[in-house]
Amino acid sequence: MRKIEPNILAEKIKEGDRYALSKAITLAESNRLDDLKLAHEIISLLPTSKTSKRIAITGIPGVGKSTFIESLGKYIINQGQKVAILAIDPSSSLSKGSILGDKTRMEDLSRENNAFIRPSASNGSLGGVTSRTYEAILLCEAAGFETILIETVGVGQSETLVNEISDLFLFLQLPGSGDDLQGIKRGIMEMADLIFVNKSDSFQEKLVKDAKLDIVRSLQFLPTKSSQWKRKSIIGSGLIGKGVPELWEMVDEYFRFIKENEYYLKNRSNQQLKQAERYTIDLVNQEYLKALKSVPIEYNQTISAFEMAKNWLENNPVEINIK
Repeated sequence: MRKIEPNILAEKIKEGDRYALSKAITLAESNRLDDLKLAHEIISLLPTSKTSKRIAITGIPGVGKSTFIESLGKYIINQGQKVAILAIDPSSSLSKGSILGDKTRMEDLSRENNAFIRPSASNGSLGGVTSRTYEAILLCEAAGFETILIETVGVGQSETLVNEISDLFLFLQLPGSGDDLQGIKRGIMEMADLIFVNKSDSFQEKLVKDAKLDIVRSLQFLPTKSSQWKRKSIIGSGLIGKGVPELWEMVDEYFRFIKENEYYLKNRSNQQLKQAERYTIDLVNQEYLKALKSVPIEYNQTISAFEMAKNWLENNPVEINIK
């Protein structure tokens, strides 16, 4: 097997080499601790962007995320910018497999020189993204992609992780989907910065207007975001590009706002701290998994599962070795 030289791979990533970028993301996504350490050695050699836009995009199944993202991606490229799409597909709980069909669904965008599409399997990770999406973001930014669109596996009350690694949270909504009331709950709508009512060309005008009105009403009941940004909504269609230019103006307005009030850098610092906590838990977890493999818990019918775990921990102290 050919040895990977971190210095060489880092230089190639800075030059915009797609193969090197993909290789580094694959290392970061590996279940092997050695690969993850190597990925972070590469990341440590790369510049950190303080101007990039990390945009999380979520919505219920069937809302048209891929079509919308392709339309938005092409619009961004037409503005003379580069865009990276990190598309997360759900993994099967049985086979652990994933379809990873986002490049097929974004066929036109995948042919653009200034677009990079990376489909990844969620591998059972909660929060709408993979456990290594953060590393993929850093690597894409180092490769010159200043706009990172993160497509989550789907909407739910567990989208907190993607919110903690992005700057802007964009929620796609369907007119007449029946989940307008659900949106009022302090979950996905509370995290949203912008709401895009998609597929407006496929529904009756009344349904579209009612959906917009319901969103405006529901936003009144939500607490102010830490950024002090007032949530906004817009009607459009990813299929025909309706509302996309107006949405991008809102995105630019949002980033101007959070940079002026210094929330942008403060949020990035908080994200890094949260990520450090996740790494700590991950590293400890991996050491304990190795210990459990070599010394399995013995079944004891006279005590509870909790007591079995306590006994195992008492008899098998695990030394955390991260070198």
